[in-house]
Amino acid sequence: MRDQFQQFQKRPMSYMTSGLFRNLMLMTTGASILIALVLGIGMLRSGARFFEGINAIFNAPQPKPEVDVRTLVVHQIRGASELTTAVFTMEAVVPARQDRNVAGYKVGTTTLLYIAYGEVRAGVDLQELTPENVQVVNDTIQLQLPPPRLLDSKIDVNRSSVYDYDRGFLGLGPDVAPQLQTFAQQETLKKIVSTACRERVLEQANDRAQLAVTQLLNTAGYKNVEVKTRSPLPGTCM
Repeated sequence: MRDQFQQFQKRPMSYMTSGLFRNLMLMTTGASILIALVLGIGMLRSGARFFEGINAIFNAPQPKPEVDVRTLVVHQIRGASELTTAVFTMEAVVPARQDRNVAGYKVGTTTLLYIAYGEVRAGVDLQELTPENVQVVNDTIQLQLPPPRLLDSKIDVNRSSVYDYDRGFLGLGPDVAPQLQTFAQQETLKKIVSTACRERVLEQANDRAQLAVTQLLNTAGYKNVEVKTRSPLPGTCM
């Protein structure tokens, strides 16, 4: 009896499920028929215009792509990386010496005379540019350059040489040629850098960077360009 009762309970559920499925199928079929009728009536009434309307829906013009001009300008300029716009070269003669003491008394002196050729490069580091440094005002691109700085300073060892090396009377001075030469190179480099700063090498770098970046943007297709410079940061050139 229990099995018969359980079977009796399951039958209505199966009937309900199959009935619901049939109703859904009928609704879906009816909706499809209704859509087909609407499309058919539209085609009969409007003819070719109906297809033109459908074509217009799927082939409507798309929005034009937008380009961030500021970011584009920054990427184009950054390709130049460090822009050297001023080079200062100088020849300097630097003497160096070192004494030898015994029991607090000087017994000998070594002297070295060094002739050095040095070079100082100044310019702007274009990697420091950001989109905030670029503004577009009435079709004019305004660009703010980073402040100029010394990019490199070095001694040209191939052109430099020791002019004289003397250990004094009886050669009692210390044999310190490498040390004296290194010291002379360091002092020469300081002298060349300080002279370059007095000759306003950073100001020259600023002026030439302004001209170079303007020409770079004009070559890239930008006609209305305004490049602004910044003053050197305090302590940049000692």
